[in-house]
Amino acid sequence: MPRFALKIEYDGGPFAGWQAQADQPSVQGAVERALAALDPGFRAGARIAAAGRTDAGVHATGQVAHADLAREWEPFRLAEALNWHLKPDPVAVLEAALVPDDFHARFDATERRYTFRLLARRAPATHDRGLVWQVRQPLDAGAMRQGAAHLVGRHDFTTFRSTMCQSASPVKTLDAIGIEELPVPSGTEYRLHLRARSFLHNQVRSIVGTLERVGAGAWPPQRVAEALAAKDRAACGPVCPPQGLYLTGAGYPQDPFTASSSGSVSSPE
Repeated sequence: MPRFALKIEYDGGPFAGWQAQADQPSVQGAVERALAALDPGFRAGARIAAAGRTDAGVHATGQVAHADLAREWEPFRLAEALNWHLKPDPVAVLEAALVPDDFHARFDATERRYTFRLLARRAPATHDRGLVWQVRQPLDAGAMRQGAAHLVGRHDFTTFRSTMCQSASPVKTLDAIGIEELPVPSGTEYRLHLRARSFLHNQVRSIVGTLERVGAGAWPPQRVAEALAAKDRAACGPVCPPQGLYLTGAGYPQDPFTASSSGSVSSPE
């Protein structure tokens, strides 16, 4: 059975998260239904695996999943057919690639990349409603960068971990946190970019919520270091809402979507 990698974009607003659930809509369920419409092998209850199991309301611009299909497909044709069957769900397959049988979207990933969009302005968001977290007052990005610097590296992130987290250890290595400031009409959008091999449940939202308190002047930057050292969930700042969070990509030893590794084809003229 040929194995395909899929690069997937979605608006997480209508879904209860990535993972398939019996009684609620999921992104995984939407993609699997589209695959079942194309390939008889999926009617036997086949599943797909993904690089990151995003929570309810979280979006993606570069989720990666893999699926085993019963028939051969040209990757471009597979992506086109899946997008037809995904309508009207806000889910799109950006690329498909033929990959080795032992490729695994989750276990082979060497990094995950997330971006959080935080809009600071008094006027309500219109075009980006449901796609950003909005606060009313401008933030001090310099202070936020100072606070974020305490979190980069290998640490026990118990403070920034959900009590429902199932990870075997709270120790993770956060490779980078970058903060951009982008002018928008009547305000500023702050984009926080985080990169690590893997993240704990709610770790990104806990970090962003804490750094927002620093940017708002409610916390000094040093308090982030104190919260981290406390190894206590009660020391964390507020967990921010999910609608500003995006899974933007996953890294692999060899990019499955390069022509040399995937055998993918270009769009016809």
